[in-house]
This record gives sequence, structure tokens and C-alpha cells, in this order.
Amino acid sequence: MPFLTAETTDELDSLATFAGQQIAQVATALHGLSREQIRQIPSASAMSLGALARHVILISESAASRIGAAPGAGADPERTPAQFLAEGTIAPDAVREEDTADSLIVELQQAAGNLTAALRTSDPEAEGQFPDQPWFEGRTTWTVRWYALHQIEENARHAGHADILRESIDGKGAYEVNALAAGQEWPPAGW
Repeated sequence: MPFLTAETTDELDSLATFAGQQIAQVATALHGLSREQIRQIPSASAMSLGALARHVILISESAASRIGAAPGAGADPERTPAQFLAEGTIAPDAVREEDTADSLIVELQQAAGNLTAALRTSDPEAEGQFPDQPWFEGRTTWTVRWYALHQIEENARHAGHADILRESIDGKGAYEVNALAAGQEWPPAGW
């Protein structure tokens, strides 16, 4: 079952591998869900799995742009102002009309690929500029190393959110969903 992060060889490979794996876990949480299920708000929060996926795509695209541009500022991903606000705040209206579990999985995989590629070719000591956003208050620059670790932390938190939302929708936990997404039976033979 592809649940653990692959072996890594050096610092950049580790940063890229762990960053990509956390995004992959969010994608896995969407496996097999309907359009209606990715829009459900099954817990006390206002989050749906679809809105959470849109948020992870946004922050991962932004991070890839910023890391790739370091020491420059990088560009924000193309979004309408309403989309940027909804996706940035994980609002229910972040889910687009055309979104399906499969289309979001593809976009998450692309975002993970772009982020891991940016990390693998970066200088961990390069400094970038923080965007002017309230959660970065007081900071002006970051190293690629710090920003990569921040992305791992941020997406690990969201992978945990995705697990809770998925379990609230249909009772399937992370191990089961990972096995099913890999085409394996659950529980494994002999359990």
C-alpha cells in the first residue's frame, strides 16, 4: 500500500518527496467520491473535500511559483478575485461547477509535480519574498528550505483535514482509501 513516503537521497530530494507526498494524500482522500460527496460539509467546519482540494492546489501552485522565482517574488496563480478569496479561505464556493473528484485528483497531481520540480532544482539557501498576507505578518524573506518545510507542514495539516472529512462522508479511513486507490483489497489478506 503506497502510504509511506518513498526513500530519499539528499536534502532537496527529501523536501520535494515529502511535499509531494502530502499533496498526494489529499488527492487520495478524494478517490471514488461523487460530485455531491466532494461538496458535502460533513463536520462542524465549513470545509468540503472539494474546497480543501482547491485550497491545496492554490497554495501549492503559489509555492512552486515563489520557489522557482527565488530570489524574486514569483507570481500568484491565475484566479479571479472571487476564486482567489474562496480558495485561499477554503470557502464552500471554492468548488467549481465542473469539479469532480477525478478532475481535482489530476490537478492535485499536477500541482504536486510542479512543486516537487521547483524544489528539486532550487537552492535551499536562496531567499524569496513573502507575499503581503496577514498570516506572514512580520516576515519579509524566507529561504527555500524554510518555505519547503512550511509547505510540508501546511499540506500535512490539510491531509489530516482530508482524512477527517473523508471518514465523515463514508467512514473510509486513510489506510483503506490508500489501498483502494492503489487497486488493492482492504483489509489486506491475513488481517
